[in-house]
Amino acid sequence: MLKVQEIRELIKLIDQSSINEFTYETDGATVSMKKTGSESVVHKEVVQAPSKETPIVSTPSEPVITEDKAEDKTPAVTEVKKESSTDYDHEIVSPMVGTFYSSPSPESDPYVSKGSTVKNDSVVCIVEAMKLFNEIEAEVSGEIVEVLVENGELVEYGQPLFRVKTK
Repeated sequence: MLKVQEIRELIKLIDQSSINEFTYETDGATVSMKKTGSESVVHKEVVQAPSKETPIVSTPSEPVITEDKAEDKTPAVTEVKKESSTDYDHEIVSPMVGTFYSSPSPESDPYVSKGSTVKNDSVVCIVEAMKLFNEIEAEVSGEIVEVLVENGELVEYGQPLFRVKTK
């Protein structure tokens, strides 16, 4: 999966080039960009990961159309994400915008990893915002079934960080 910074760099490169349409696929994820005149159209599609019995189904959401006052040719981004087939009951989300760190220091082991058991007050990661390191707690008891963010990655407010199967 592409990181937010990589997508931003792609947008800049496409915006500065004469390319009008661009598609990139990797590991089941697709990013498509298309330049438009004075309006930006953004389509988001979610494709369920294929299983043996389930065909791939895509459901595009309603396009979001915004009119720009200036003749800005900003590329529209379409991102297709694959959903995990892992069962989970709860997602631990980022309470703020910042940088995600999985361990207290670069030499240390991560607080949690896939398969780790957590309690309500277990620290699962750190989110750095404006030089302040904020410890993020699980707030539920259970088992970490998926880690959704890589160490050092920029996270947004409300972005899922971990998926937990509660007990």
